[in-house]
Amino acid sequence: MAIDDLWYLKKRNPDTKKFIPSKRHGRGKRWRVRYTDADNEDREKLFHLKRDADTFDLECRSGAAPEVRVKREAARLTFAEYAQRWREARESGWATETRRRIPQNLRKHLLPVFGEKAIRSINLTDVLAWLSRLLDDGTPKSSVSLYFGLFKTIMNAAVIDKVIPDNPCNGVKLAQILRGLSRAPKWVPTGDQVLKLAEVVPRRFRAAVWLGAGEGLRLGEVLGMEAGSRCADYERGELHVVQQLRHSPEHFGGFYLSTPKSGSTGTVDLDAVVAEELTAHLSEVGPVEFDLPDITTGERLTRPVAVLFTSARGKLLTDTYWSELWADWREAAGWPKEGTFHSLRHFFATTLMSNGVEPQEVQKALRHANLRITLETYVHWLPKKDRPRGLVGNLLRQADGQRREPSTGQDRI
Repeated sequence: MAIDDLWYLKKRNPDTKKFIPSKRHGRGKRWRVRYTDADNEDREKLFHLKRDADTFDLECRSGAAPEVRVKREAARLTFAEYAQRWREARESGWATETRRRIPQNLRKHLLPVFGEKAIRSINLTDVLAWLSRLLDDGTPKSSVSLYFGLFKTIMNAAVIDKVIPDNPCNGVKLAQILRGLSRAPKWVPTGDQVLKLAEVVPRRFRAAVWLGAGEGLRLGEVLGMEAGSRCADYERGELHVVQQLRHSPEHFGGFYLSTPKSGSTGTVDLDAVVAEELTAHLSEVGPVEFDLPDITTGERLTRPVAVLFTSARGKLLTDTYWSELWADWREAAGWPKEGTFHSLRHFFATTLMSNGVEPQEVQKALRHANLRITLETYVHWLPKKDRPRGLVGNLLRQADGQRREPSTGQDRI
């Protein structure tokens, strides 16, 4: 809010030291109050008397003026209520995976924190405190960026809809907050620890451990493995990572197959030991066939899938059920709480790195989108090579000596 005197300029006469009259001097109302109304629009109101202008300005600042008073329904609108309206208005245009992911992230990560808050009351401090808790809890940087991006998008829409005057997320420099937080894994198992885990897991899941540790597959990719040449070509020694198992009761009535994370499909070398474990699994445990929706081609089709890894009752495995099983195996193997199935992928990558495999080859094996991700995550495992002292100087001296060698007689002819 601001009060302006329309009859005088803000400049003073250098001789009289008095304010210089404006072109409007003596005509019309003298005092102007600038304010922002309840719809977040810039407005102004004119007054004859200074005291009336001061009174109106004070009422605007306190929220008592009718012009700035927010409707009671708008003041009480919670983040959960607005987020529900936001989602319902947009989800018809979302891809299948987006329709599954956004409600899940809202339910698990945004509504528990902001759901009951009046959306107009959420401020920058609230957002920073939330981000701080996520990082203190060890939430991966990629997940923090994902949750914050969703929250910021919803709050941007609230600004456009004139539900809130501004977006508190605009004051957050997420890149600066995350800067310095390394991608490096917090814990990587040793070879002995991986073998110990393989010993304690039930026989029907042992090959899953080998796919994680010996091929670097993610959990969803392992659970999506099926019998046949679509996923493994034993004669060529190739592993085709083309799908992962997902679960969405809302859109598929349960399980379905989609492409791997970030579209990281690819064909990688099938390790001979992993191939032996898979062959043993097929003969001793065997696959279980299900009719599953498959959207890996971009179109939905339902086909029979001979899934390699199922529960003891022959049921498909959700992430929640797998986590319950994993907690028992992890404890039995003596792994720390930081030890997840993804730790096997870290073991695979760091073993390649520390044994001199070129980073570009590690990137291909992990199916990372670019080399930067691989290096930022595993740079600490690159073999350290000492630089010989005086290397550059000696090379330059040798080159100089060769330049100064006298020409042979044959060269002069």
